[in-house]
Amino acid sequence: MEKLNYEVLKKSGYQGYILEKAPEKILQFGEGNFLRAFVNYWFDVANEKAGFNGKAVLVQPIAPGLAKLINEQEGLYTLYLRGRENGEKVDRKRVISSVSRCLNPYEKADYDAMMEVAVSDDLEYIVSNTTEAGIVYDPACQKDDCPPASFPAKLTQVLYKRWQAGKKPVVILSCELIDNNGKELEKCVGQYIDQWQLEADFKAWCAQCTFCSTLVDRIVPGRIKDPAEVKRLEEENGYEDPLTDVGEVFGVWNIEGPAWLGEQLPFQKAGVNCIVVPDVTPYKKRKVRILNGAHTGFVLGAYLAGFDIVRDCMNDADVRGFMNKMLHEEVIPTLPLDKEDLENFASAVEDRFNNPFVDHELMSISLNSTSKWKARNMPSFLEYYEKEGKLPVCLTMSLAAYIAFYSNDIQELTDKGLVCRRPKGNTYTISDDRWALEFYWEHRNDSAEALVKAVLSNQQMWDQDLTQIPGLEAAVVADLNTIRTQGAKAAYASCL
Repeated sequence: MEKLNYEVLKKSGYQGYILEKAPEKILQFGEGNFLRAFVNYWFDVANEKAGFNGKAVLVQPIAPGLAKLINEQEGLYTLYLRGRENGEKVDRKRVISSVSRCLNPYEKADYDAMMEVAVSDDLEYIVSNTTEAGIVYDPACQKDDCPPASFPAKLTQVLYKRWQAGKKPVVILSCELIDNNGKELEKCVGQYIDQWQLEADFKAWCAQCTFCSTLVDRIVPGRIKDPAEVKRLEEENGYEDPLTDVGEVFGVWNIEGPAWLGEQLPFQKAGVNCIVVPDVTPYKKRKVRILNGAHTGFVLGAYLAGFDIVRDCMNDADVRGFMNKMLHEEVIPTLPLDKEDLENFASAVEDRFNNPFVDHELMSISLNSTSKWKARNMPSFLEYYEKEGKLPVCLTMSLAAYIAFYSNDIQELTDKGLVCRRPKGNTYTISDDRWALEFYWEHRNDSAEALVKAVLSNQQMWDQDLTQIPGLEAAVVADLNTIRTQGAKAAYASCL
């Protein structure tokens, strides 16, 4: 079977939207599954729905990458968006044609080609997702490195070349999963300008570039792992596509920038879920408190109740009801955005967690739950208590479930983690900071009362003494005893 390219696609009888030729308006650092299922998808839809008429040139951030394969397929690849929308199962296929080519800057010809794109009159946007470790200032990078190791150093070279050519400033959309990603990237570029002693006029020109912090939200499983399904899809499609990508159907991209950018970007006109806002912080809080907070809030107790994957939890009335009450009655009232927007986002969470195509294991979500509960759930807990003057029932129970998960019939402490035994009989290994695991090991023989007091008063865990909150200690003890005697499912049901 032939590999996907434009000629093969035409022979296959594909009826979807395709744009074969267009100006290269985007320089994109990153060619992995996420960006191809997210950014390149948005621009592909913008080409179809808003007449954007633009292509992206991809750049490998590191030497081993997908450039050869992407170029063999002329930038084409098949994207499946799968999940649930409004309770209905969705499985959409789209061949993405918004990518023109991919460069490997660790080869001299491709490095030169990257610099040619840098000075193009067509270039409008630079996009990046070089992993959380990508936005770092590495003083070992030099002005004449070809290429320098760090992404911010490569970007500084690209911008410098563009400035030297007298071209207009560009918009930079940073998608790395760190806070203030755009601001941090701009800071790193400034450090290279100073280190390399580049001209003051170039520094002023960079200040005219629009560095945007952005918040990305789409789960991208990536490759299809089942060989039988791969074979079936190849037969259906009429071509082979090793670049096939899979993402959840839900997606949202919040871009922090000036009002004019919302008009300039093609997404508003295309009708996609991508908006420009003055500040992404409230949207980051929305994601962390609702989406991530939901996971951490219910999965530990759900695992003790016998569940293994997220989807099965959504098909249980008690666990699903517990999660929804926690989100709608305890978390949303603490958030600063429009209530309808928050309700819609929270309602989408149930569809996302009930994705029939993704087996999201509870144990994978359980990693580092001490810091996760502190970052995702504790702020909602504290703000609810301050606002309402009473304990939030579900968030209090989720704290008890966290303690129960970390202390359930502790077996041993190994190099891999703390081994506990589940009520259904099998053992499980908790992964967390070593000090947290050692704490629970040292308290393995405590009574419920002693353990709760030790946990809540541990300032290394919470940066404060939670026993000072009136009634919390007694409530968590009662909830922990309910989990241990009646089971976590019954404990969750008692909150409804």
